[in-house]
Parts: sequence; C-alpha cells; structure tokens
Amino acid sequence: MVKLVGGTVGSRCLILLASAAAAPCDIYAAMYGLILLASAAAAPCDIYAAGGTPCVAAHSMVRHLYDAYAGPLYRVRRADDNATLDVGVGGVARQDEFCARSLCRVARIFDQSSRENDLVVGIAGSSGGRRPDAGVVANRSLASAAGRPAYAAVFEGGEGCRTSGATGVATGDAPETVYAVLSGDYYNDACCFDYGNAYPDARDHGAGTMEAIYFGNKTKETWSRGAGAGPWVQADLESGLWAGNESVNERNVPVTSRFVTAVLKGRRGGFVLKAGDATRGALRTL
Repeated sequence: MVKLVGGTVGSRCLILLASAAAAPCDIYAAMYGLILLASAAAAPCDIYAAGGTPCVAAHSMVRHLYDAYAGPLYRVRRADDNATLDVGVGGVARQDEFCARSLCRVARIFDQSSRENDLVVGIAGSSGGRRPDAGVVANRSLASAAGRPAYAAVFEGGEGCRTSGATGVATGDAPETVYAVLSGDYYNDACCFDYGNAYPDARDHGAGTMEAIYFGNKTKETWSRGAGAGPWVQADLESGLWAGNESVNERNVPVTSRFVTAVLKGRRGGFVLKAGDATRGALRTL
C-alpha cells in the first residue's frame, strides 16, 4: 500500500490513536492533526482486552491507553544537537526546558501495548516520488487531558509517521478493528488523511490491500462518499475511499462534533464504520 504520508500543506486534525484487535501487516498514520482525549473510567485498551480483542498497537501523545502503562508516550529530538528526550504523562515542563534553545520534533510515538509497534517518522513512498516525512513540531499545540497540560501532535504538510515492521497484527483479509479520536474542526478534501494499516514497504499494491480510517471531504467520481458536503468517516482500502457499499451512502452523514470517535471494523469480505461525538460516547453505524 501507499498513502500520502503527512497529507497536504495546511491539513490539520486532532487525533488520539488506539488500533485494537488484529490489524494488517503495517500500522500506518498519515495524520495531520492533534492527539487528544479526555479522561475515562477505564483506559481504552483495558476495555478492548476485557472484550477479548486486545490492542496490538496503542498510540497517544497525551494519555495512557492502559491503566497500568507507566512508560513514555513519545520522544522528541532537538534540532541543534540531535539530542532526544522521552516524554511521559505530565512531562510538559520537562519538555519545555529541554526544547527551550532549539526546535524539537516528535521522533517516535511509543506503542503502549507489549508489541512495541512504535510509530516513527514516515519513510518515502511510491506516490508521486514522495520524500521521507518529517516529524511533527513537538510544541505546536498545547492541549489538556484530565486537567493537566499535554502537547498534541499537529500533523501538517510533509509530516507523517508509521511503522514498517509491525508484529502481532492481522494480514490479508483477517478481521481487525481500528479506532481513533479526531478533531472535527480540521479536515480537507485531499487524499488521504488516514490512521490504519497497510503494506510495510510504503508502496501501492493495488485496490483493497489496506484498511484504514479516513476523515475528510475528499470526493472522486469513481470512489464512494457520504451525504452532504462532509466531512465523513470512511474506509480507505487503497485506491479508493468508501463511505459504504454505495457510490453515495446517504446514511453516512457528516460528523460535525468538535471531537470525533471513528471506528473501522474490518471483516472478511467487508467492513463496518461507526462514528460519534467523542465527548458523549454513543456511536452510530454508518
């Protein structure tokens, strides 16, 4: 597979990531956004594990996705001397001190599961001769999680991350679930703003060879779309965005809440899309 890792200039979106159950051979994030989620009674990956579908990757820059996780959330790299710092929950002040003299970019988002499927700076792909990506600027946006400050990851043009050697994930058409919390405020009509799974070599292996969540209002005559003008939660299956089985799925209505929960449940021969207001909890099937 290949997607436009890093998206297009000016694209932004708020994202919290947790890929659960089984996931195909590469965990891929072409995100231009912020990572944010409010506190919850139980951590997302603990809920998935209790349901018998444990996370195989769990990425967030602002919170633990397991109650018991005590490791770092992400790593920043300082431009002037290439030094790095691992940042955990509550680490904003330490990061500010470390990055005071020079620009810092995010070099790694740690996988909080036991699989070590960390996201690193995206490699070059086969779409239009793209160059390798850059890491996001580490202090571009200050967020708040459970009443404490946290830096969100704002992915803009030329910035993206992925892992090319994921372990424990599904391959082929095996079932999986991909889950993300995004901002409903920032999106565009470019291809393609995704979080999900694909081939590890960052190349296009043909239609149907990846499975990722898309958020935006991209339209193309030969692809699918939702009702109205978007933005829509869709499935990016490579060489096509799908709002459902139909070319226009009127049940896939635009998601307009400030924070959006998006779920793609892949299954053999098909998929299910769900979405809802991330601050309220209820999801609807699209």
